[in-house]
Amino acid sequence: MPPEAACADTPPHPRVAPRRVLYVVSRFPAWSETFIVREIRTLLEQGVDVRILSLRSPSTGLVQADAAALLDRVRQPPSPPILLGRALRAWGAYPRRVSAAAFIVAADSWRSPAVLMKSLATLADALSQLAWLRRFDPDYIHAHWSTYPATAAWLLARVLRRPFGFTCHAHDVFVNRQLLPRKLADAALAVTVSQHNVDWLDHNVSPLASRKLEVVHCGVDLAHLPWRPEGRAGSLILGVGRLVPMKGFDTLIEALALLQARGVGFRCLLVGEGPQRAALQASVLAHGLQDRIELPGALPQEQVRAALDQAVAFALPCQVAADGSRDGIPVALMEAMAAGCPVVSCPVSGVPELIDDGQHGLLVPQRDPQALAHALQRLLDDAALRHRLASAARLRIEREFDADKEARKLHRLMARATADAA
Repeated sequence: MPPEAACADTPPHPRVAPRRVLYVVSRFPAWSETFIVREIRTLLEQGVDVRILSLRSPSTGLVQADAAALLDRVRQPPSPPILLGRALRAWGAYPRRVSAAAFIVAADSWRSPAVLMKSLATLADALSQLAWLRRFDPDYIHAHWSTYPATAAWLLARVLRRPFGFTCHAHDVFVNRQLLPRKLADAALAVTVSQHNVDWLDHNVSPLASRKLEVVHCGVDLAHLPWRPEGRAGSLILGVGRLVPMKGFDTLIEALALLQARGVGFRCLLVGEGPQRAALQASVLAHGLQDRIELPGALPQEQVRAALDQAVAFALPCQVAADGSRDGIPVALMEAMAAGCPVVSCPVSGVPELIDDGQHGLLVPQRDPQALAHALQRLLDDAALRHRLASAARLRIEREFDADKEARKLHRLMARATADAA
């Protein structure tokens, strides 16, 4: 009897909470996605055996210590010849399921050849991992990002007859939505990081969004982020994030130029890497800020946390980029708030769910350097304001954005999803 026919008669999994979970991600480790590491670590502490499928090989850059501790749980893609051979064997073992999935993907993305080719390559990547996945026998498959990782999870769930789910964040909500209505319909569990995302998807993508999506915040690791509001007597302004347009660092540099023109003393550290680095560095030079602003690139978490303990203000002036991309709720903002560093941001996407203006931080209109400069100067000049905002911000994080609590919530949702799918 061929494997496909045999699997069709396999009894469903028992109605128990998942003990073996497969995570599918674009790349592991990825220095900017520490929230996934924290989530997996909490699941491991709950007794869940987690394995990680990385669709792309890791870069040779920075690897955070927490991520390094999980590397023995990661499966990386094999070399192209091996990948292709394994994928063809898997297709031969499950021809109807794989062919049907490939047809659905092609019907969804044929108008965009680049997306179609990447999606079909993703199917091959997933199929090449099928042998060890059958041995691991996951109770549940979860993808972070509803784009190609969720495409891989969706296919593996169809082949293995297991429930799957995904967490969608930002670009996979507002810009790249491959097969998203179908994934929402087929998922045993659909998660997103903000109520704003739920409402936006409900109005723009599928009426299933409001009924199926659960909000689980990424959260921060409070055990490793002690609240330290004291000792911030200097003038350090800190920004942390990928150097991409939606972070608004170009507006921040303009705001800092205004502060310099007013004679305000400050220095700024912009931590991160990305395609905007050259443009941002050129703007620093053009405004004569090279002695005030440093762009050190990506830094280990330990150095970022040390900077958080010194800064008097954390600036992340989020904005909607020209292509529609925007943040969900930036984890960098949560970390600053947890550490006791007062924050300035913009009311974009889910940020107002994290920060009430004047209570947990300051919000200014996006792309408004004058308003941003004014908010930063308020924080530089007013220690009492900084302390009040920092105190309320820490309480907000403890109540609603604790990574451990949110991961436990996700585990409960996974248990419900596997029980409902049984």
